[in-house]
Amino acid sequence: MAIAMAFTIVAGFSLQWLMGRSSFTESPARLHVHAMLFMGWVGLYLAQTLLGVGAAGPTSIALHRRLGWIGAGWAIVMVVVGVYVTVGMVRRGAVPFFFTPAYFLFMDLLAVLVFGGLVAAAIVLRRRTAWHSRLMVCAMAVLTGPAIGRMVPVPLVMPWVGLSVFAVVILFPLAGMIADRRRYGTHPAWLAGLATLAAMQLAIELLPRSAAGLALYRAVAAGSPGAAVAPDAYPPPPWATAPRAG
Repeated sequence: MAIAMAFTIVAGFSLQWLMGRSSFTESPARLHVHAMLFMGWVGLYLAQTLLGVGAAGPTSIALHRRLGWIGAGWAIVMVVVGVYVTVGMVRRGAVPFFFTPAYFLFMDLLAVLVFGGLVAAAIVLRRRTAWHSRLMVCAMAVLTGPAIGRMVPVPLVMPWVGLSVFAVVILFPLAGMIADRRRYGTHPAWLAGLATLAAMQLAIELLPRSAAGLALYRAVAAGSPGAAVAPDAYPPPPWATAPRAG
């Protein structure tokens, strides 16, 4: 499962670069920091999984535990940087055209906060290894969302992009639960993780349409170019604003 999720994330972002939709030179420094932190986590998670199953020999578990505290600090930084980058994009009015600005704000904020919450729960339950490993899978599944979104033909599934991505994201914990059930029965960690992910998506769908959600968006965007952008309207696509040749 760890390898499948890592492959999905690398494939999604690599596809963007190969298709010329991403640029290293034109992106601001904060996005480079964001990318290094999140892609670094992918490598750390994959290494921790291999160590956790003893793939590196008798010292694997001891090393897994030592690296785990690095991972805990890493996750905290990811949450802080993730919130900072999301708020910055909203304030600049630089939201992808296939999301309304309010939807994008809550989608990204809730995703990174739920990721952090699941990681925190997994760390608290680290001595209950069955809970720990399964909650970490659910946390990692959240991070596959942006990569999956880069592989989905978004113009064809608007305005259901978020739900379409979520339908793929939950396949990872569902696959783990099904594999478990065949061997051991349904572990409650899967139910807790899936319930958390479902609650996250429900909030993402409802908050941008609520008065409280729109008020929070306006408070975040106040005093910036994003304040002039309608929070519940889709931005124009790039080809609608690009200058015509000649």
